[in-house]
Amino acid sequence: MLRIPIVQRSAAPAPRTARTQPPPRDRPRHDPSGHQSSSVENPSVQPTDPRHRQVRSFVLREGRLTPGQERAFAELWPRFGVDWQAPAPLDLGALFGNDQPVTLEIGFGNGESLARMAADDPGRNWLGVEVHRPGVGHLLLEIERLGIDNLRVMRQDAVELLTHGIAPGALDRVQLFFPDPWPKKRHHKRRILNPGMIALLERAIRPGGHFHAATDWEPYAEQMLETLEAATGFANTAGAGHYTPRPESRPLTKFEQRGERLGHVVHDLVFRRC
Repeated sequence: MLRIPIVQRSAAPAPRTARTQPPPRDRPRHDPSGHQSSSVENPSVQPTDPRHRQVRSFVLREGRLTPGQERAFAELWPRFGVDWQAPAPLDLGALFGNDQPVTLEIGFGNGESLARMAADDPGRNWLGVEVHRPGVGHLLLEIERLGIDNLRVMRQDAVELLTHGIAPGALDRVQLFFPDPWPKKRHHKRRILNPGMIALLERAIRPGGHFHAATDWEPYAEQMLETLEAATGFANTAGAGHYTPRPESRPLTKFEQRGERLGHVVHDLVFRRC
């Protein structure tokens, strides 16, 4: 009997499917009730046409809110948070209920040092601006814990606020502590302290007021010093070419203490508005 071999056909390969691209990253406006994935705009770069996208000084990467931070937004934001829409100017006197001098801190991180400064200086009003939602929630909890009433919080683009929301000469002091140094040369255009930002600071700070910056990144400190000393509207309180010893009014942060243990040198720059 003739046997015919049976040839088994292999299963046909599954059809290839087109690779799906990840969804584009959402970039909503600043909203204290939602995630903020955009960043502070760099005011030194102007768009050449409507399709040009503003260069940003940092990109947000934030985790989830803790239950305490969720409660802070629900219960404390209505009292200490500031809801603002450009181009309406802020009425700082109405916001704080008095005419005490106002200090603006740009990018307060988790807010612990800002809350300590506000608690130590009740004769001054403090306005903190930050885009990271967990940091805002943490600061709201610090305000509650310390029982302070001279501090208000904004989740806002600092450049937009300085451009539209702050009247000329309305601020007594502006603080910028440990901004992102963007160490790679191709990213230097993203650094927040540049001639465009300095022009906004000159407009917002009253004559005799101060701008105080601090960084632990040596090349950025050198650029800050050079850029500020080139501005005609500011004078170096430490003298030309010099940094300022850390003022006692600026608390040491955990980040700074860790940097010092690693050998990082922190430079403070305090400039007076002429």
